[in-house]
Amino acid sequence: MARVTALSAAGRARVRVELDGERWRTLPAEAVVIAGLAEGVELDRPRARILAREVRRLRAIGVATRALSRRAHSERDLRDKLRRGGVAPAGEEEAIGTLRRAGLVDDERFALARAEALAERGHGDAAVRFDLEQRDVPPEAIEAALAAIEPERERAAAIVARRGAGQATARFLMRRGFDDDAVALAAAPPVAPGD
Repeated sequence: MARVTALSAAGRARVRVELDGERWRTLPAEAVVIAGLAEGVELDRPRARILAREVRRLRAIGVATRALSRRAHSERDLRDKLRRGGVAPAGEEEAIGTLRRAGLVDDERFALARAEALAERGHGDAAVRFDLEQRDVPPEAIEAALAAIEPERERAAAIVARRGAGQATARFLMRRGFDDDAVALAAAPPVAPGD
């Protein structure tokens, strides 16, 4: 069995490891600590497994947190990013579990934020539902998000007030995923008082 003969800082929370007097690898400091590596410690099979698992987990968490630092993601979106980042399935599961426990991956919160953003940009319920379904958000989270946003008729009425009633606005609402009632509201000519 190889024995750790030296550990030295290698910058940004990384540690250079020497085994039997030879440079071996540079590893994340957290993995080195969790595996219990220290000068004079034997790198036996159980310790090597712990070290490999921690390196895999930390790499996966790094890929995931970089993605989350740019914008929120559904769990499925994040899993896709991890796969594209070359993360093994075991590392993917560990990372998703860790991030879920930390509250960084939450499909319900993601669904609500995404639904609110789409509604503010003038999308109807069908478009919001489609977007969330494409991201594999669970159906109950989709329903909760749709129930929490401004009602579709009110959003349609605001668009009609801004753009004016008519066929162009009706087509706009259809393209944006509004239901037939909202489209009919847009297509109807305004009723003048006394008519």
